[in-house]
Amino acid sequence: MNVFWRKFLTGLLILVPGWATLIILATLVSTVNSAIADLLNNLGISAKPMIGLGIFFILVMVTGMIATHMLGRRLLDSTERWIDNIPFVRSIYLTLKGMADLFQFRSRFGRSTVVAFPFPRDGVWALGFVMGTAPAPLQVDQADNLMMIFVPTAIHPFTGFLAFVPHRQLHPLNLLPEDAMKMEFSAGFYQPGADWLGAPRMSA
Repeated sequence: MNVFWRKFLTGLLILVPGWATLIILATLVSTVNSAIADLLNNLGISAKPMIGLGIFFILVMVTGMIATHMLGRRLLDSTERWIDNIPFVRSIYLTLKGMADLFQFRSRFGRSTVVAFPFPRDGVWALGFVMGTAPAPLQVDQADNLMMIFVPTAIHPFTGFLAFVPHRQLHPLNLLPEDAMKMEFSAGFYQPGADWLGAPRMSA
């Protein structure tokens, strides 16, 4: 039964964001297409079915160009802070943003080692992703190297904390990054295999 629910939850976590994304994209394309068609009809021009798709593609490209520019990034950050002050809108936005972030998961954490370590204090343990060695100016522990560990927060695991942890306090786990994120995303409802607390297995 546990295997059944584990596979069911895995499938659900894959299908729901994908399906929601398709619905949202279809709605956006349909809305843009309808608006362009109405505008062209008012001008006496016959609208082509693919015009809306073309305009939507251009809109996405322009948004991406703005988002990757420093000034555009600041504008988006300011907009997100404004949205964060509106309770109901904030809940919807963060949920949809988390679904979109799910598709970026592999590029962000797919090669990271999953570790357990004391956080936020001794006696309390957390899962984290090793992001690399801390920069030299932050190496304040004379006895050991500090590592950069990203600690996701449930149930929106794409936000979290960046902790600087001595290497000796890290306990690598036999847990794939995908499974660790599923545990966070489901607030502990998802349970990986029984041997995940052991040391990682070396690949052949």
